[in-house]
Amino acid sequence: MSEDLGFRFTWYGHAAVHVESAAGASILIDPWLSNPLSPAGPDTIERCDLMLVTHGHHDHLGAMPGEIATADALAIARRTAPVWPAIHELQLWLSAQDTGEAELIGMNKGGTIEARGLRVTMVAADHSAGDFLADDGLPLYLGEPTGLVVELESGRRLYHAGDTALFGDMRLIGEMYRPDVAFLPIGGHFTMDPPAAARAVELLGCATVVPIHYGTFPVLAGTPDPLRDELEDLGLGDVTVLAPKRGESVGLS
Repeated sequence: MSEDLGFRFTWYGHAAVHVESAAGASILIDPWLSNPLSPAGPDTIERCDLMLVTHGHHDHLGAMPGEIATADALAIARRTAPVWPAIHELQLWLSAQDTGEAELIGMNKGGTIEARGLRVTMVAADHSAGDFLADDGLPLYLGEPTGLVVELESGRRLYHAGDTALFGDMRLIGEMYRPDVAFLPIGGHFTMDPPAAARAVELLGCATVVPIHYGTFPVLAGTPDPLRDELEDLGLGDVTVLAPKRGESVGLS
């Protein structure tokens, strides 16, 4: 699949996205590469300059419930020493884990950090977060959920919404940050479904959308074709919906 995005991305299923900029930066977002449908495991990632996890649910850190201490994100960080900005409470928990030489940066919604030629802005998401402690079954609070806007060296901007419902302030995210590409959940049940995601595209005003967080389990029943249909009904048929196969790279050759 060839598209002129100004960067390359690979979707590994669920919300796991690997972005490679034209300047060579490697960015991992919500890297559950050991998810049931991923064609490649976490050990295939040889370089990660920027690690991003939208919230503290196990399937975004990269583990099964109650097993986040052995999450994919931690294993990759130990090998690759990325910069890792995270919402404050998640960063506190990460500081108590073995993350090797990763550079942990605590931040919060509304904040922007610059690292390795990239800019990351943390924005709102409407969801929940956290996990539980396997030994005693108690909830583990890991901060609130977030979305992330990443500005590449070229000025191209991508928005990864994480897990979220539709909310009206997506219009402000679109107006303030003007993302070129939006990665939006469509599975339903835990997040937006295709009709809500189409409304999110309308609010964001983006020209390209990549559906994520669908199909991993039967309950995540949303698919890209209904999203295309809903966009058409909203008069947004010119929006490009990129839905590559898991493990297929899109963008720069």
